[in-house]
Amino acid sequence: MNLNRPDLSQVAPDVRSYIEALEAELDRLRGQASRPAQREPSLEPSEPPTTLNVITVSQSGLAKRTPRHLYSRQRRAGMGIFDLETPQDDPPAHLVVVDEAQDLLILTDQARVFRVPVSDLPESPVRSRGQNLNERLPLHPGETIAIILPRQTQGYLVLVSQTGQVRRLRHHLFRELLGPGTAVYDIREMGPPAVGCWTSGEDELFIASRQGRAIRFAEQQVPAKGCLGLRLDPDDAVVAVTGVRPESGVFLLSADGKGIIREMSGFSPNKAPGSGGKVALKTDHLAGALAVAPEADLFIISRLSKIIRFQAVEVSTTEGVVQGVHCIGLRSDEVVAVTGSQPGG
Repeated sequence: MNLNRPDLSQVAPDVRSYIEALEAELDRLRGQASRPAQREPSLEPSEPPTTLNVITVSQSGLAKRTPRHLYSRQRRAGMGIFDLETPQDDPPAHLVVVDEAQDLLILTDQARVFRVPVSDLPESPVRSRGQNLNERLPLHPGETIAIILPRQTQGYLVLVSQTGQVRRLRHHLFRELLGPGTAVYDIREMGPPAVGCWTSGEDELFIASRQGRAIRFAEQQVPAKGCLGLRLDPDDAVVAVTGVRPESGVFLLSADGKGIIREMSGFSPNKAPGSGGKVALKTDHLAGALAVAPEADLFIISRLSKIIRFQAVEVSTTEGVVQGVHCIGLRSDEVVAVTGSQPGG
């Protein structure tokens, strides 16, 4: 088909500029097509080699660890890169950044706990298959992994159950003498564990639900035997708990990839735990929440195993209720996990 370029002198300037931009882009693409194909350059690391690792675990327990410096920083709202190779019916479910010298604490839906040294997991490239973590854990029939966290030697481990019950456990309970598979509480009393985090013992707890509702209260208000932390509607579920201070910002991320940093100065604390909370983010499906500093790096992974790393400073902050800004480009996909990591540690 041979077309002659018409006279554009009588065309509106904005239309003419648009046509000329399209013509320039076509010329560029034709030039690329005429050159021999070249191998795309590998991604440059965003930091020097580090002992910090990104641990990715699927729903069925396939796990891999990859040095953090192999994940290049992108701009917020980028498409990310493929990470853990899993079958389509076994999407990623857990995302943790931890030093290779630490241990992982793995809690199951039966509230049983196991310790796994990070170094026991073979180091793998970014895009690679994992190994079956369940082979290292003597799980009961039907038992599944619920929570994965780095083991700490100070503070409290806070657990929130599927029914919104909250429990605080001192760090010394998870020393080396803790037997594999020890139950940390009776699930008949609280329900299966859903989420967890470490706190200093003097923090406030921010518990968020899938419907975007959240509650904030002092962790010291939780009695030794636990209590109701967040009252849930029948069709709602707990998706996150994080320790905060009055000056903290909490990164809230919906399943559609939109996120915001909600300043706690605009989210007043409750006098006691156990209420239904209030709206923290306008969303029908909150995927995660965690307290972050502006210099932190955020890691997001999707159901199709696309992972992105970018700096928290790129995310807008607010004291009010908003829908958020795009944090990862998604196409027929959704966010399944998010975590943060401080530079250098």
